[in-house]
Amino acid sequence: MRLYLTALKPTDSVTDGFLPAARALGCAVTILTDRPDRHPDAVGCDVRDPRALIDAIAHLGRPDAIFTNSDHLQAETALAADYFGLPGKDWRACLAAKNKYLTRRRLAEAGVEEVFSVRLAPGDPVPDGLPYPLVVKPREGVASEDVMLVEKDLGAAVERVRRARPGEAVVVEEYLDGPLRTLETLGDGNELRVLGGFATTLGPLPHFVEERLDWAPGGPHEHVLAALRALGAGFGACHTEYVETARGPRIVEVNYRVIGDHCDFLLADIVDVPVFEWILRVHLGEPVPAGPLGTGYGTAVSLVADRSGTITSAPGAEERAEGDVRLWHRPLRAAGDHVVQTHTNRDYLGVIRAVGPDRARVEAAVAAYRAERPWVISA
Repeated sequence: MRLYLTALKPTDSVTDGFLPAARALGCAVTILTDRPDRHPDAVGCDVRDPRALIDAIAHLGRPDAIFTNSDHLQAETALAADYFGLPGKDWRACLAAKNKYLTRRRLAEAGVEEVFSVRLAPGDPVPDGLPYPLVVKPREGVASEDVMLVEKDLGAAVERVRRARPGEAVVVEEYLDGPLRTLETLGDGNELRVLGGFATTLGPLPHFVEERLDWAPGGPHEHVLAALRALGAGFGACHTEYVETARGPRIVEVNYRVIGDHCDFLLADIVDVPVFEWILRVHLGEPVPAGPLGTGYGTAVSLVADRSGTITSAPGAEERAEGDVRLWHRPLRAAGDHVVQTHTNRDYLGVIRAVGPDRARVEAAVAAYRAERPWVISA
């Protein structure tokens, strides 16, 4: 089976997740990327242009599957899969999920939920009289970059995002107050299976940096599934974030790919199934696997830089077991690196993930590891 995988920069999800999964399934993988020097044995291609992508695949040879885990390449990859008559996502759903204003419009038009939202194109005036608090975000942003809570002076906040992202549209929407949750799903176009979900802990407002995710598989699934149906997001992996507000659940965003920041590996550890293989199987035309899911507990703790400075002490990569708990530490920076605090996910120094039979034992193992292996930043 010949699998074409489109990518931008290298990621752990692809390198340590999807590529080993593809090999386990017997796939011959060709990576198509605009950065071939950063991927082993990759083919250079303007993967942001579906015409170039289709042309490259036609030249290289008939595909059995075309797949991406990139936020930025979902629509382009879906168009290529459709051109070759392969299983894949609806490009319209990919576009509506990526564009936060289109997400709001589609959910409102379908009668799923109403969340106040305004799209401001470059040069549009900032409207007066909007009810605070508000959230300002790039229309197609990722990793919490340039997202902020605004309680006064909306104009200054919009201008700040515009300076950071010239030429991009900005979305202003109501602030959704309440616990932040996720739902992780996998679909084959007919069946949409819930794999579980997480409770998300954020850092201090006005920024929205995710500091930890704790396994919380319950929740108002039907509302989220109705939102995914309205968007047409029923194929492959999907990571949906929502808030349990006083008015009921409200969608924050739909990321039409597997959950990131090493929580994809955590998800696989908790439910105890080969999640990366399952995702690729549906792209190869198979139905969603029906096997049972595990019932353990897990957490992912992002170690976040609380200041700018130079890292003077940094623990290395490690995997260890303490009783019934398995723990992994993945450094994202190294001693000697200079860190500039951005109040985004780019401030992550490392990630600890741990799984075990219950929360108490997992928490104790994480706390012990952090005390034993601290990250130190000197100004």
